[in-house]
Amino acid sequence: MSIEIPAGLTELLQGYTVEVLRQRPADLVEFAVQYFTRLRDTRRQDGSGTGIPAKSGGKGVMFDGEPMQTESNGDEEDEDDDSDFEPPPPSRFNRRVSVCAEAFNPDEEEEDTEPRVVHPKTDEQRCRLQEACRDILLFKTLDPEQFSEVLDAMFEHRVQPDEHVIDQGDDGDNFYVIERGIFDIVVQKDGVGCCVGQYNNKGSFGELALMYNTPRAATIVAKEEGALWALDRATFRRLIVKNNAKKRRMYEVFVESVPLLKSLELSERMKIVDVLGAKSFQDGERIIKQGDKADCFYIVESGEVKIMMKSKTKAAQQDNAEVEIARCNRGQYFGELALVTNKPRAASAYAVGEVKCLVMDVQAFERLLGPCKEIMKRNIAHYEEQLVALFGSSMDLRD
Repeated sequence: MSIEIPAGLTELLQGYTVEVLRQRPADLVEFAVQYFTRLRDTRRQDGSGTGIPAKSGGKGVMFDGEPMQTESNGDEEDEDDDSDFEPPPPSRFNRRVSVCAEAFNPDEEEEDTEPRVVHPKTDEQRCRLQEACRDILLFKTLDPEQFSEVLDAMFEHRVQPDEHVIDQGDDGDNFYVIERGIFDIVVQKDGVGCCVGQYNNKGSFGELALMYNTPRAATIVAKEEGALWALDRATFRRLIVKNNAKKRRMYEVFVESVPLLKSLELSERMKIVDVLGAKSFQDGERIIKQGDKADCFYIVESGEVKIMMKSKTKAAQQDNAEVEIARCNRGQYFGELALVTNKPRAASAYAVGEVKCLVMDVQAFERLLGPCKEIMKRNIAHYEEQLVALFGSSMDLRD
């Protein structure tokens, strides 16, 4: 199916995205309402009621004391001197559409025609690269073949102290994974560079400009000699962005069917879709182990999972065998208890037949599932009733 992007949509969303990256609002929905309301009011004053960028001008919208960027490709002078809205100051963000903003629709299913990029590496380099990429969230959803293609396309980039890896306002060319080194995140505001964060020998950066066709949102400066692995823009978009779009289409309907997530707003569910990974398990395989530290939350996509538990109060007894306390089927979840209570796993989970689970790591769980935690806490009372029936006490859950 071919989908045509309406005229002006890319520039409209690009302007909004840049403002989000600059202002970093706590509530994206409220920020969007204010941004587009003020943009609409500005256009009405200009006499343009269309949703396509007005050709005259390129006015800025005052937002929290700062001019909000609006798209401007015209060269005509502003004729409305009586407007309450002042044009934005010159900025590298307010630019003509560049190679960074070229049309790209990740939902299109056309065959890949671009040649595969391969940068030769020694065995030692590839081992270092694999270790650096091991915990990169954007790579979690790739299948082994795609991940191998990404590794083939990445190239090593050594940096020196005070080197600018990327500069705020520039077009995006590469995505970077840190192998080693310390890097400051610097954002320009009112002409002054402010360090807003730091990468310390791990992490990745540069994906936003490639994913959303926006200029770089920050400057990354090396504090010391270090090593990065870079992935070119074309390969990143072809593999990472398209794969994420495909994953989103696949998981959207399923996530909407999960009872626990029904209380979330659509935008919140879509964020969850973006961070979910998938794991498959064979019959009898242990998914989580009682007593282990919790690092993930699981939702059953297909198959069945049985939850087994040993009693802590009978730990010294020889007959302290695991007892089945529950089963989880499609749409049900497990592994949340340890994350909610900040305690080790209270039970083990095993696959019954072939099982596929959607997995969310602890950082994403804490960031995105806050509204659902009260529901999860209410379930603790149900778990305690089950333990009293099985072991005569709920101390295993509370300890």
